[in-house]
Amino acid sequence: MLIYLIIAAALVLIDFLIKAWVTAHIPLGESQQLIPGVIDLTHIRNTGASFSMFEGKQWFFYITTLLAFGVVAMLWRDSLHKPIYRLGLTLITAGAIGNFIDRLRFQYVTDMFHLEFLDQWRFNAIFNFADMCITFGVILVLIFILFDHDKAVA
Repeated sequence: MLIYLIIAAALVLIDFLIKAWVTAHIPLGESQQLIPGVIDLTHIRNTGASFSMFEGKQWFFYITTLLAFGVVAMLWRDSLHKPIYRLGLTLITAGAIGNFIDRLRFQYVTDMFHLEFLDQWRFNAIFNFADMCITFGVILVLIFILFDHDKAVA
């Protein structure tokens, strides 16, 4: 269990450091290319969720995050000897904590990763490291459920 706490703490720290670097080095609304045509860093403040859903409704995010922590805690009890499942839950928790801290401190989250190549399909995706943790965590949990179903039901 300790290793998962260390992983979660490290991921929250990485999220914090990336957000702090972007805030200090890229003016709000400005971009810096990482890989031309693929990804750049675009400093924005997001008061909503993906695609600005629930914009400005911080109470919604506080409640949702606390509920997510409760669900992850319940799932954690049944995850013994299921390392992929536990890693997924750890990633979800770390991402939720990273964004929750921002929402409590600033009433918004700092987003920065902009996938330029998706713009051609009018899919303007700008997200942060915490969002990636949540996404990859959900993917790991789904992989576990889909491919380790016999052990998941036991």
